[in-house]
Amino acid sequence: MDLSLWMVVLLVGTGIVAGVINTLAGGGTNLTLPALMVMGLPADVANATNRVGVLMQCISGVSGFWRKGKLPVESAPPILVPTLIGGAFGAALASYLPEQWLKPTLLGSMIAMSLLIVLRPGTVVVEPGTEPRNLNESRKAWWTLVLAGFYGGFVQAGVGFILLAAIAGGLRYDLVRANALKMLCAGVFTLLALGIFIARDQVAWVPGIVLAVGAVIGAQLGVKVAISISPKAMKWILLALTIVASGFALVSG
Repeated sequence: MDLSLWMVVLLVGTGIVAGVINTLAGGGTNLTLPALMVMGLPADVANATNRVGVLMQCISGVSGFWRKGKLPVESAPPILVPTLIGGAFGAALASYLPEQWLKPTLLGSMIAMSLLIVLRPGTVVVEPGTEPRNLNESRKAWWTLVLAGFYGGFVQAGVGFILLAAIAGGLRYDLVRANALKMLCAGVFTLLALGIFIARDQVAWVPGIVLAVGAVIGAQLGVKVAISISPKAMKWILLALTIVASGFALVSG
């Protein structure tokens, strides 16, 4: 697929913005999917192609958090298990089920996250020094991670909010470490989903790689913002992004 200069600029620019948004919260796919479809890609191909940028963005973000010592590696394996289980089923069904079936989940998760931050900020934004919970202590968090994996494997858009609800809200990790674990989970089930889409020959590699360039840059910028600002400021950034992402999702729906 040949890309014009404006298409390259569109994909790189959208990738940068989405990379920042997805690293800090979620919902960046509400920008990248329409950008891919504007270029003429069918919805299923755009959905699959988008995962190239998401995967590279997750690798970039996770490496950034890890270098800064903000990735709790020892907590990752038990958290990855339920997201992988959900991701496998979601990706397998992505080519067969209508996308609009899960649209209410996207909107519901983002709107609920906004309300929680405003009305009960302590539910998602924990106090400094709070001891995280073991996943075995929260069955609700376990099933939320399965749901996040399933949704992420299916369509990706807004999955960061569901992951944050489970990791920050359910397991009580601070937002920086919750975002690091969120990026790791998203990267793992995206890799699984991408493998399925590649096997079904649904990936347009040229626009996918161009989008990935912008997404990697955006993820690195997002890591710097997440680590450098105060928890209070991060709360308001998260709130703003959830409102913006909800608006984009409503408009695109």
